[in-house]
Amino acid sequence: MKFGSALLPLLFALMAAIGNAFYAFGQKKSSPTSGPFLFLIPTLSICIALLIVSVLFYRPEDLKRYLTENTNYFWISGVGLYFTFLGFYLLYSRYGASYYILYAVLSILTTSIFVGVFLFSEKVNLYHYLSIAAALVAILFFNLGQSSE
Repeated sequence: MKFGSALLPLLFALMAAIGNAFYAFGQKKSSPTSGPFLFLIPTLSICIALLIVSVLFYRPEDLKRYLTENTNYFWISGVGLYFTFLGFYLLYSRYGASYYILYAVLSILTTSIFVGVFLFSEKVNLYHYLSIAAALVAILFFNLGQSSE
């Protein structure tokens, strides 16, 4: 992959990473509560409002057909977002934003390997395998760092 062809994916990933940093900051600075949904519901309501505005710029040509064809995937993804946001809330509120590295590495393994390689048969090469090994080593180093405190 040439640098030019890697630039857009890098920018999109950076956008997601910055958004995640905003989320982590807001969640960590919010008042503690025993009910994680009290933070998530208003947060997701704001997100949904922004998405509704965004759909005006990226509206599918046949909205009704699109919605009916993808109902199952909406459910799968919605459940996935539920566990993602709930996991983020519990992780950040109980352990702090520094534990995000644990999520990030596990996300590499579950999303890139399980979803990408096994479910969608995306091709991997030596460099991908090396990055997987590095992710596993990162988990080991993180755990060593946490246990040395």
